Amino acid sequence: MVTESAIGVNWGTISFHKVKPTTVVDLLKDNNIEKVKLFESDPDVLKALMATGIQVMVGIPNEMLSSLSSSTSACDLWVQHNVSRFMGKAGADIRYIAVGNEPFLASYAGQFQNLVFPAMTNLQQSLERANLAGYTKLVVPCNADAYEASLPSQGTFRPELTQIMTQILQFLSSNGSPFVVNIYPFLSLYGNSDFPQDYAFFQGTTHSVTDGSNVYTNAFDGNFDTLVAALNKIGYGQMPIVIGEIGWPTDGAISANVTAARVFNQGLISHVLSNKGTPLRPQVPPMDVYLFSLLDEGAKSTLPGNFERHWGIFSFDGQAKYPLNLGLGNKALKNAKNVDYLPSRWCVANPYHDLTSVTNHLSLACSMADCTTLSYGGSCNELGENENISYAFNSYYQLLQQNEKSCDFDGLGMVTFLDPSVGQCKFLVGVTDKSSSGAQVSDRRLTWVLIVWGLLVSLT
Repeated sequence: MVTESAIGVNWGTISFHKVKPTTVVDLLKDNNIEKVKLFESDPDVLKALMATGIQVMVGIPNEMLSSLSSSTSACDLWVQHNVSRFMGKAGADIRYIAVGNEPFLASYAGQFQNLVFPAMTNLQQSLERANLAGYTKLVVPCNADAYEASLPSQGTFRPELTQIMTQILQFLSSNGSPFVVNIYPFLSLYGNSDFPQDYAFFQGTTHSVTDGSNVYTNAFDGNFDTLVAALNKIGYGQMPIVIGEIGWPTDGAISANVTAARVFNQGLISHVLSNKGTPLRPQVPPMDVYLFSLLDEGAKSTLPGNFERHWGIFSFDGQAKYPLNLGLGNKALKNAKNVDYLPSRWCVANPYHDLTSVTNHLSLACSMADCTTLSYGGSCNELGENENISYAFNSYYQLLQQNEKSCDFDGLGMVTFLDPSVGQCKFLVGVTDKSSSGAQVSDRRLTWVLIVWGLLVSLT
């Protein structure tokens, strides 16, 4: 088995400030990125990807697995509306359909476990009826918690998953599909204070792991080979592996910063593209690696941590956060062009007013907009009190497309034309959404905010 890795990206769209899909596709093309993974089938995104030659993996959310597992007609309809109509001559190059997103995650307590294989079976039949089964392959992105071991060579799938994994692997093998896994050394470091920091990176470690004659100097290789061992134990040791998600966030936690993200991602890319492989698969790196992620997603849930909104190698507006050579022909990232920004103005705390009554306003602003950079370890964590207030006010103001009412805060806010950014702490300017639907969304946001604000006032 000989393979050469290709670097792709995850393109998530859970953002308050969405750049036009055509602008993002131009960003992909300018950076020679030829593989992209989507978490759902967005018509505007798929239309923008048509006739580009970019290979696409389209995701199916876990919440859809129930209907797809129980209804062949639902699968036919999904394939027709989300795959078939975008393919064909000068169409989108949809190579993979991801059935669920980490559906076997331990924290889901088996909620989706028995839905995945029936959904795959039904979808495969739908692809066959649409004459796409020979081209578009089904995969199941799994979290690395699907397998476990104290040493890589002892890797096994979790006991409750052995049967379903055997079924899925047989399916994948018979249809020429790879096994897709998401590996996050950052989360190992973030969730375990005893985890050796240098083992998370690729620059060498004083905490290597010895497994028989094999020595592991980074968490990625150790995790990857734990999966290889688990696959081998149920007869699929040669199964091609794709890394569906891997990356490092730049904000929102102590170990999440631009320097660490650059060192990790560049180390990963260099390691994978060297074709060195791992101890259990020498000279056989993963067939594809999808960086997580392309853009920051400021509207994502922060339940895993405040860093969850800051995984992008580009900021929300397609501007590179740090130098990175993707190994795709450019020595550095190229920024997005022709981004439609709102006017260069910001909302800040009014220095001429007493701010002692600001608490409810702050609660409102940060419950609606993204204030995660203000958290401990964040890039804006060391701002003074007034600057903290200004950051929250501005995030809210930009969220509401700079609506004049959204910088009032009972007279505590004011608009400025001087950029209030401080050092690494950037006060954003939003992007425009000129579509009528975007305008309607902004109107609905403002209406909802006024309702929330009325409730807050009534409680004080």
